[in-house]
Amino acid sequence: MKWIAREKSVELRLNPEKILPGAKTIICLAKSYYTGEAQEGSLESCVARYARVPDYHKTLKAPLEELAHFVSSLSSPPSKSLCFLDSGPLLERDLAQRAGLGFIGKHNSLVSKTLGNWFFLAEILTTLQMDADAPAVNLCGSCQKCLEACPTGALRAPWVLDSRKCLSYMTIEYRQDIPEEYHAAMGTKFFGCDRCLEACPWNEVVSCEAKPSVHISELPLSLKKLEQMSENKFKEYFSSSALARARRAGLIRNLRIAHKNAKNTPLGKQFL
Repeated sequence: MKWIAREKSVELRLNPEKILPGAKTIICLAKSYYTGEAQEGSLESCVARYARVPDYHKTLKAPLEELAHFVSSLSSPPSKSLCFLDSGPLLERDLAQRAGLGFIGKHNSLVSKTLGNWFFLAEILTTLQMDADAPAVNLCGSCQKCLEACPTGALRAPWVLDSRKCLSYMTIEYRQDIPEEYHAAMGTKFFGCDRCLEACPWNEVVSCEAKPSVHISELPLSLKKLEQMSENKFKEYFSSSALARARRAGLIRNLRIAHKNAKNTPLGKQFL
């Protein structure tokens, strides 16, 4: 993930006016992806919650663009607006905190007083001048449940993450073999982790209004199917899923570890 440190990317993140000349406001948005708890022993329970629903980069694009168009229409002549879904050089987590959407927990993710830990972020960068909301205040207190829940010690201290040990990084972004010392910690999780997020007490405020997702059950998730699948077929089957981020080879690698950990169980047989 060397792109994060590129000089041009850093420059744009520090100065949004270089993305949109004349920009005066950044509107920060949050959308819950919580659809309740997955059934224990299901394939759905083995992937991070955000990946249990169709890829938000695609499902939220149209409504976000519609909202950006509305924002532009609020002035005469119309202002200029750009929208982002984890797709541009914006410090979206920090901006969302400054906009009052939530506070940055000790696990380094944003926490909402109404949505808990389960939501996507989006932004609209606009030349329209708008009043700013008050920033969110940190409410972690002395709680360190997220640090205690991390199975690999990736959370070395409050707000200090060693991404090289993070199972979400390893199972999604990492392209090499996962070191064997982390296999047991993965358990049956073959895409993402969620353990630090699950441990947060603020999830107790979350209500489930969305319909349960059937997205994962519709995907060809087994070692046999993935191993026999061409790269083109993989892109076709997983075009609407966040799981595509791990690539076909990454999912095969992860499923082999998950199967090893769940061998001789009903779930382990599903991995085959």
